[in-house]
Amino acid sequence: MINDLVQALTSQRLLLRPIKISDANFVLQLFNDPDCIEYIGDKGLHNQIDAIDYIKNGPLKMYQELDLGLLVVESNSGEILGLCGLLKREELSSPDLGFAFLPMYRNKGYAFESAQLVLRDAFAKKNGLQNVLAITTFTNDKSISLLGKLGFSYKNTLQLKGYNELSHLFELSAQ
Repeated sequence: MINDLVQALTSQRLLLRPIKISDANFVLQLFNDPDCIEYIGDKGLHNQIDAIDYIKNGPLKMYQELDLGLLVVESNSGEILGLCGLLKREELSSPDLGFAFLPMYRNKGYAFESAQLVLRDAFAKKNGLQNVLAITTFTNDKSISLLGKLGFSYKNTLQLKGYNELSHLFELSAQ
């Protein structure tokens, strides 16, 4: 099974687990949040079928091909809070950290905690991984601040495929 390729990560408050097709309603809700559309982009997810296609052709495919991808972030009580994990984009030399949370779970430390788990795992287990990148829009002050707290440094600006505006590029090197 594809999900067996990617390990779950845990902390006292959180479980980060591979995404499943049954998470389609959550994915649809998350990627139709106005802040996600503004800062991450419109993924064109308009119904459950679109969300299932996104899961199959995005995270599940990345798990299978690269042994990395976005993980579902759950509270210890089983509530789905958001997504956090590593992505690999063609135009970037290293994997990049991605995260998105439902509005009611923002500003509670979940993004920081889940990102720490993902980064710790990435540098400990991914053979030869020397750095992790992160990208943000120029106006996403909360993500920029979070990346600073995680130890990322600003590297430069770049134009990503499929985006009209330039993005900030950040980098975190292995200790």
